[in-house]
Amino acid sequence: MGATATDLLGRKCKPCQRGDEPLANARIERLLLELDGWAQHGGTITKTFRFADYSQTMAFVNATAWVSQREDHHPDLYVGFNTCRVDYSTHVIGGLSENDFICAAKVDALLRL
Repeated sequence: MGATATDLLGRKCKPCQRGDEPLANARIERLLLELDGWAQHGGTITKTFRFADYSQTMAFVNATAWVSQREDHHPDLYVGFNTCRVDYSTHVIGGLSENDFICAAKVDALLRL
């Protein structure tokens, strides 16, 4: 049975270690279906968020940093005046883990509050 966005929101990231296997493409495709607007690009999942202005963008960046610290799983952020691109991957395993999808779901939820 596949995860849903609600399932992902209720999960906590688990530490990955060198030697752990990245998720298989079939699993990645199923998990992407549970997220809104995220796309796989190489060994990452990515989404660009758009905002009205710089202050909204920075509020989102700070909220994303807070989620990242709580989960101890940190994305690459690319910040512009009214955009923020979020890229998740699990660097230690050289690909995607379930942690990436958990955090992506939690970042999406920030905008539904």
